[in-house]
Amino acid sequence: MKIQNNPSQVTGADAQRVDRLDIKNSKSKDKALGADSLLAKEKSDAARVDLSQRAQEMKKIKELAMKEPDVDMDKVAKFQKLIDEGKYKVNTKDVADKMVDEFLLSTDYTD
Repeated sequence: MKIQNNPSQVTGADAQRVDRLDIKNSKSKDKALGADSLLAKEKSDAARVDLSQRAQEMKKIKELAMKEPDVDMDKVAKFQKLIDEGKYKVNTKDVADKMVDEFLLSTDYTD
């Protein structure tokens, strides 16, 4: 093995040896720090995590998706009872009108 003064010129098997030495030295330093300071080091490392804007948005979306929806159980029970008794009638004309209105509002006619 050729000894070089400039560590940036280390290549091949020598580079692997240097990497292994760095890892061993790092582990030795961590042991020397002790449990309390190692824990503090890990906490400070964890505190430095920066999320991208997209990751932050995805986190918010996931939290909203996991949140329980607001449901008026009295209203649900009322309509369930009407349906079970055959008294709930759907006005198909109103439903069709609403569907057409929503389609027209969501369609872009500027093409």
